[in-house]
Amino acid sequence: MRIAVIGVGLIGGSIALAARSRLGASVAGFDSDPQALAQAIERGVVDTRCENVEQAVADAEAVFVATPVGVLPEAVAAVLKAAPDSAVVTDVGSTKRTIVAQQDDPRFVGGHPLAGAETAGVRYARADLFAGATWYLTPTAITSGVLYERLYRLLHSLGARPAAIEPDVHDAILASVSHLPHVLANVLVSQAASQLAAGGQRLPAAGPSFRDATRVAGAPSTIWTDIYVSNSDALITAIDDTVIGLQRTRAALAKADRAWIQDWNEQAAADRRRLLEADLAGAELFELRASVPNRPGVIAQLALELGRAGVNIADMALYPAPDMSEGVVALWISGSDAAARAQQLVDGLGFPVARA
Repeated sequence: MRIAVIGVGLIGGSIALAARSRLGASVAGFDSDPQALAQAIERGVVDTRCENVEQAVADAEAVFVATPVGVLPEAVAAVLKAAPDSAVVTDVGSTKRTIVAQQDDPRFVGGHPLAGAETAGVRYARADLFAGATWYLTPTAITSGVLYERLYRLLHSLGARPAAIEPDVHDAILASVSHLPHVLANVLVSQAASQLAAGGQRLPAAGPSFRDATRVAGAPSTIWTDIYVSNSDALITAIDDTVIGLQRTRAALAKADRAWIQDWNEQAAADRRRLLEADLAGAELFELRASVPNRPGVIAQLALELGRAGVNIADMALYPAPDMSEGVVALWISGSDAAARAQQLVDGLGFPVARA
């Protein structure tokens, strides 16, 4: 398999390493930073050093655009212009609404792997970075079903767990669980630094809670400035909700309302436990087979409908009819209850479905 990676930093470099080690793929790489590209070649991250986008994507079956969010629209447009008609093109940006809205090509599928580190650069790339990681995909009504399946199976082979999601839902979720924590970490370290400096003190040795809460503070500005700006409206909503929560807590503290504070703390513990226990990994897999017409968007419709219901597609495959007028989609669902729910949802869309 021939893969192209545009932007060979931490994420792009890790995609290249995973594709080479897990799939034996041939990987062509391009980066606007010659030094980054030279490091990628030196480390054996990519097979072929390319001088431009056109050279990198020639004959590629899949193209990953791993540039900073701020230049993603231009980079994706350049790739789509040069890539073969048979290639699937995706990105790895942390925000999805803008990039998805600007593309009207059936070859493009927005993507975002929930994997990374506080470090940046190809020298930190790892072949196992995506092992067990959720990799969000944002197919649309015009997405090619064949290319979506190719990308889905490719990501699964890289060790990731692909999951379909709408772009606006993705950005709202990430604002709360990723972008807001970075904002709060920055605020906390600045506040602590100001207080300690005023008193001529140093950070106490016993401060694990502070260290845990501020681990992501000051993440690389070349990446995070674009993320903050591109998702500013959703992030502002998350900040406003946080301010309301802090004000309620402040009011309870001012009144020394022990009952409210205890309930608040216990509810937080229960919420955290519920979030951590939501993972269905390791459950038995059940295969569903649905008959679908060969029309644009049908695979995206299935994937998004199940994604909205919280049903995890562990794997999928397409079996088109000889005349390509229709086909069968095989879906492997994790857990018996989830499989039953998926069967009901698919049937509700008007597609004949049965457990294999």
